[in-house]
Amino acid sequence: MQFKHPEILYFLFLLIVPILVHLFQLRRFKKEYFTNVRFLKELSIQTRKSSKLKKWLLLATRLLILAAIIIAFAQPFFKAKDSNQVTNEMYVLLDNSFSMQVKGQKGELLKRAVEDLLEHVPENQTFSLLTNSETFWNTDIKSIQKDLQNLKYSAAPFQLDQLMAKVKSRKSNFNKDIVIISDAAGIREKDLKSVDKDFNTYFIVPKAEQKNNMAVDSVFINQTLDKFYEIGVKLSAYGEQEKETPIAIYNNGKLIAKTLIRMDGAQKTMNFSIPKAQFNGYVSIEDSGISYDNTLYFTISDPKKVNVISIGEADKSAFLGKIFTETEFNYANFPIAALDYNLLQKQDAIVLNELKDIPQALQATLRSFSEKGGNIVLIPAAESTAANLNAFLANFGSIKFGALQNTEKLITQISFGHPLYSGVFEKKADNFQFPQTKASFSVTTASPGILNYQDKSTFLTSLQNPLSSVYIFSAPINKVNSNFQNSPLIVPTFYNMAQSIRKTGAVALTIGKNQPYLVDAKLDKDDIVELRNIQQNGEKFIPIQQALNDKVKLTFNDYPQSAGNYGIFRQDELLQDISFNYDRTEGNLAAADEEMLSGFKVISDVETVFDTLQTDRTDNEIWKWFAVLTLLFLTVELFIQKFVK
Repeated sequence: MQFKHPEILYFLFLLIVPILVHLFQLRRFKKEYFTNVRFLKELSIQTRKSSKLKKWLLLATRLLILAAIIIAFAQPFFKAKDSNQVTNEMYVLLDNSFSMQVKGQKGELLKRAVEDLLEHVPENQTFSLLTNSETFWNTDIKSIQKDLQNLKYSAAPFQLDQLMAKVKSRKSNFNKDIVIISDAAGIREKDLKSVDKDFNTYFIVPKAEQKNNMAVDSVFINQTLDKFYEIGVKLSAYGEQEKETPIAIYNNGKLIAKTLIRMDGAQKTMNFSIPKAQFNGYVSIEDSGISYDNTLYFTISDPKKVNVISIGEADKSAFLGKIFTETEFNYANFPIAALDYNLLQKQDAIVLNELKDIPQALQATLRSFSEKGGNIVLIPAAESTAANLNAFLANFGSIKFGALQNTEKLITQISFGHPLYSGVFEKKADNFQFPQTKASFSVTTASPGILNYQDKSTFLTSLQNPLSSVYIFSAPINKVNSNFQNSPLIVPTFYNMAQSIRKTGAVALTIGKNQPYLVDAKLDKDDIVELRNIQQNGEKFIPIQQALNDKVKLTFNDYPQSAGNYGIFRQDELLQDISFNYDRTEGNLAAADEEMLSGFKVISDVETVFDTLQTDRTDNEIWKWFAVLTLLFLTVELFIQKFVK
């Protein structure tokens, strides 16, 4: 027991006063007998004994009364068990990712968490609130009430390590109370290591009533026909999906296709035929789980011919003319001696077909070409030197050619999941007629192989940059060295290597991925490009932009904030349509693993957190009990005065 005013205890010396008074009243007197009546003498003896007992009782109660009053004014208390944490700073980390959109017993998890904060955070409590998208430093619940009520779901996933880094950046001499409100779907084991063990951390994990969910993952062009596109829609299912789900495709707000789908596995691809024309719409499903991943926006631009140049001997490049037909490509072949360098920047793809040597001027031009979004295909010549090839490829990434090996090899391994072969194979081929080469260069690279030999060495690989790809063969593919030109693989391989998704693909960008995008446009000095949502009163923003000759490189960072179909405008001129979608990382509601939190304090709600903190950090003041004892002893004294004779 401790005292807030221990100096008042010096007044306990006053207890000597009633003792002195009592001793004065108990002093001895001389006995004088006036009569010889014995019964009066006996009565006097009994009365004196009773009087002494009463005075001793009164002395005891008065001492207790005085002591209780003095101790009450000294304000005794028992120290709180967590008193050292009274000065802690409080931080609330609120998960507003799309997984919090699912419904619990009392409604959507995020909305219920906001109500819990508004109802139970004390008005005088100063704290900092951090969400996936918003930050409020050193505030109180009244100041941010409207912000919390209007808090929107964030396209960014809940990243505990990044939020903890923000908390730790606030340097202070005080320790921290951390309240983390999340469904734990986005929390990983390594994220928990970012939580300082010295922090007083509480987890509140709201739970969903059901964890079944279905999502539209991606859209791609499966094949291009004369008058139609066959598009593939890839869907994912989490949990049990027993009912058939409606799926529909809209173009410019109009329904063009609708059917029912039953998921018989974790993933499924649905194929639809749509007119071969400009498309600016979305595919949508009706699902009872979270709704943010039920819609995927995508854009298909008007078909444009792809510009392709091959550099090499005409006889060795004849097969390319059969692949790059006039209906879809503007194709031309030039020998290195007759090459016009001014044509290169206007191409979408350039094929270096068995050049014995790549001049330095061409290397520099091709590096600039790749940085501006052009694809490059390198087919080495048997006479090429590894040194020249490596000097050229050093401009694009890490890959090394070794010596030419005169060993016959079968090309047996196909990377079916590589983007180059997206939509090419309906299923993995087991009885495929594999091509071969008689001589090939050894290749060392960290990039995965697209086509590999039987001994797992590389035949075709690629180096990627944000805007383009460099495809690299390890062997000449002329008819003397290889039968690859006669293989069924030749057409889809070169066709897809030359294609530009900006011109022929389904564009569905992901918000926050920060992937650069090229637009065919030539800007004047004061021109800027703006993106506008095609919906009425939709979002507008100006991206980071860089003029590259007849193209504009756009960088979006974390914009836009809302998924949808957008137009790229130069003033009021529509240059191109483009679509943005939220990242599909929150769809698996069963991914949360609460066992990871076993080393932390898991609390049911915000009210319990503050009740616990108040209980653990509030001293137990007991001066009121001494005030009650004072009244009790006063009552005892009255009874003694009245009933003790």
